[in-house]
Amino acid sequence: MLHELLLSLLGYTGDLIIDDREHQNSLGIDLSPDAPVSDERTFKLAPDISFIEPSERDLIEKIITLGFYYRELDRFATKSRNLSWIRSATVSPLERAAELSKGKTIKPSVYRRAIANGIVEILSVYRSAVLHIEQILLSETMPILATVTQGLNKFFVLLPPLYELVLEIERDDIRGGQLLNLLHMRCHCGVPELQACIQRLLWHGHQVLYNQLASWMVYGILQDEHGEFFIRRMAYGGEVLCCYGVLRSKSDQDFVKTIFDTLSIFQQEDRDVEHGSPHLSISEKLARLSTDDTSLTDWHLGFHISLDMLPEYIHMRVAESVLFAGKAIRVLRNPSLAFRFQEQQISRGSQKIQGFTGRFPYQKEPFRDMKLIGEELLPQSEADKIEAMLQDLKESSEFHKRLFECAVDSIRAIAASHLWQLVVVRADLNGHLKALKDYFLLAKGDFFQCFLEESRQLMRLPPRQSTAEADLMVPFQLAAIKTSSEEDKYFSRVSLRMPSFGITVKSSQVDLPKAKAYADGSSGAALSNASSEISLDGWDGIALEYSVDWPLQLFFTQEVLSKYCRVFQYLLRLKRTQMELEKSWASVMHQDHTDFAKRRNDRINCSISQQRRQRCRPMWRVREHMAFLIRNLQFYIQVDVIESQWNVLQAHIQDSHDFTELVGFHQEYLSALISQSFLDIGSVSRILDGIMKLCLQFCWNIENQESSENTSELEHITEEFNKKSNSLYTILRSSRLAGSQRAPFLRRFLLRLNYNSFFELGVNCCARASCLDFSLRIPSGRPDLLVFS
Repeated sequence: MLHELLLSLLGYTGDLIIDDREHQNSLGIDLSPDAPVSDERTFKLAPDISFIEPSERDLIEKIITLGFYYRELDRFATKSRNLSWIRSATVSPLERAAELSKGKTIKPSVYRRAIANGIVEILSVYRSAVLHIEQILLSETMPILATVTQGLNKFFVLLPPLYELVLEIERDDIRGGQLLNLLHMRCHCGVPELQACIQRLLWHGHQVLYNQLASWMVYGILQDEHGEFFIRRMAYGGEVLCCYGVLRSKSDQDFVKTIFDTLSIFQQEDRDVEHGSPHLSISEKLARLSTDDTSLTDWHLGFHISLDMLPEYIHMRVAESVLFAGKAIRVLRNPSLAFRFQEQQISRGSQKIQGFTGRFPYQKEPFRDMKLIGEELLPQSEADKIEAMLQDLKESSEFHKRLFECAVDSIRAIAASHLWQLVVVRADLNGHLKALKDYFLLAKGDFFQCFLEESRQLMRLPPRQSTAEADLMVPFQLAAIKTSSEEDKYFSRVSLRMPSFGITVKSSQVDLPKAKAYADGSSGAALSNASSEISLDGWDGIALEYSVDWPLQLFFTQEVLSKYCRVFQYLLRLKRTQMELEKSWASVMHQDHTDFAKRRNDRINCSISQQRRQRCRPMWRVREHMAFLIRNLQFYIQVDVIESQWNVLQAHIQDSHDFTELVGFHQEYLSALISQSFLDIGSVSRILDGIMKLCLQFCWNIENQESSENTSELEHITEEFNKKSNSLYTILRSSRLAGSQRAPFLRRFLLRLNYNSFFELGVNCCARASCLDFSLRIPSGRPDLLVFS
């Protein structure tokens, strides 16, 4: 009986000690090795045994529960360590998905396998204890149950909690980081023996974690076939597979399969990096040029943090550092083919200067140098240093949170430093920033002055949807030829676009001035006004594009370039408005000088000229007020905002050697440009747009005064300008803006705008000065409005 008891302690039942599930097996219940862990203790003493005392029966019932726990733990370990799930790498993702849908495979877990290895270690100690008890019982003349109880006493504390642990793991399908989190919580108990066992299981789980961290942070490879790591790749393929089963037509399925094959390049890149793929010919490598920048796609969209698999004892900041370090290593280890070729040509050029060693010294193994270029971006010594840090953590018997975080921060600093070296030094970041400032922020004033002059007549007409962009390219290229931009090496990266025609003009907005003009008997001026309003809205869509090479896409994302484009469109409208105000003044002065020269010869025309001069004089004063506001706004944005923030950014670039910090500084730079230019305040932005449109309409109406005696439209424009400019000044002086980051720069703008209370008293001063030359009509109750008559 004692031998059968010992066998039951190792999970083997017989006639004396039975398993209830064997009876259930006869009823058709599955007892295969893949069956789940039983949630009820099924080892019992046979009910037909009558020669055992009740006290002994209770003791035996207690002892054999260890055998049940052992068997279930052993079954869990055997299932988790089963490697039958390993399949050939040639199996297509679609076939694998079909097998999963049929339920042929069980989802494996490397973390469960690691925990199973730890359970096997504990069970081996348990088996040794049973063997030792057997030897003691065989050596005794009168063996007793107390010997068994005394030898297995500590396992009554260990095996039941371990059984509950594996039961919860299987019931809730816990894996990956969730499993580490569960073990970490179970470590906090008051039983030293149990705590040591759980810590040992957690140590086995951390071995897998450190291996995945080493693969990710040393080589840039995501080694996570079963989705258990807290760094995950975006599920491109899964989305395509979901769509594939829904599509009915063969052509649709072929199309989706083509998309999936294209997206599978991301997974193929990992395998190429891991296994080398050294047998690609030059033509094959050139054919893959379009997909060589997948590391940049990975940087922005390829990977993310899975919160479900992130253990609670790893802070989110640390996880983000792990994510950044891995992505940076991927970029450093996988430079694009174009960048490698460029670096190779530079290297060849330097060697040619030193002298040739043969007629064709660079024809052998052309892509070998490219691999060396990739190694230069991340020296092997740095990779060894990262691997040594992770190895030290891996060899530690316990997980130390502070040491782990320090190691991750150090690795992140190494990756950020080398990425900074790549982007700032090798890729000439500062040169590209200067080019964006020159063209998107209008720092090259001569170029844009020439461009607007060349395209002035074109922009007086509504843009044609089919040819607007091509029409603008002519003055754009002429401006480059006539200015210093022709010699600028960055100008070839700038291209002009007309993505849209700006604000859509409703028919009522065009018909309203028409009706008003027809009532006054001046249809020609109304048509001109309507067309000018349409043309203004249309040409507001002018935009710039900037061609960015690898690896600068890491820095100049589409979001960043869209912000630059937004500021450019605003500044170009401002520049165009300022130029039109100057041109209108020059045109009027030229006409006035011509009239003055003819005055002596023709007295009749002389009186007409004087009348025209008298009639236009109040308009000149309004134009001066408009020009004053536009000039000060332009000076404020170009000097107080752009130049000031540019100097701050340059200081940060000189002091910082961390890529992440540099990205943050650049984001602050763009945010400051937008906020201090009032582009983020809808009310101010709308008022400024309205003022610029009024200024353009005013300029075009001034020119139309030669053929029309009607001044009602000019009076309306003047009235609207006064209202909008006063509203702008009121908003800018508000307490809400006074306490913001715009405050110090905003005060300078307000000082120029209202120097000696010019802006506050400008309307009244204008009224008093104008009374000498012409009559004024001030509406009752509205002294802030001027209407000329």
